[in-house]
Amino acid sequence: MGMSVKLFTYLRENNVDYEEVRHPREVSTSRIAERLHVPGDRLAKAVLIKGDSGYRIAVIPSTCKLDLASLSHMLDERIGLATEAEIESCFRDCDAGALPPLGEPYGMKVCYDDAVAMQPEIYFEAGDHKTLVHMSGADFARLMGDASHGTIARHM
Repeated sequence: MGMSVKLFTYLRENNVDYEEVRHPREVSTSRIAERLHVPGDRLAKAVLIKGDSGYRIAVIPSTCKLDLASLSHMLDERIGLATEAEIESCFRDCDAGALPPLGEPYGMKVCYDDAVAMQPEIYFEAGDHKTLVHMSGADFARLMGDASHGTIARHM
């Protein structure tokens, strides 16, 4: 399948310098990081959540698990994980479980863990299970804009 069309268009429109990194299909982002010799904290994992204000993408390091209680407190709303059917409905041009962490192309808000923003470079799923996007941490931070952030993840 390759990179999501919405993601490709968004990166091009925002003049982001990035690299597509092909990889064998793996069961988790942690395994992808291990296989590609990428530090797990530099591989961002996107999790679709739903709350009182609708859907939102939570971005955390691949070495972590989303802390729903901390996120709920930070956003001051009740939240939970989206179902697989909801994910497929929101990300029609992506494979299930290969969500990009950028919400703007999908009309969604984003929140992220501070550990992601501190990385000098970031990798993330491109919308399929065989391609990562690699870009500078500065470009990633620019794309995050004024998204909510804080400590919303804990190491597994």
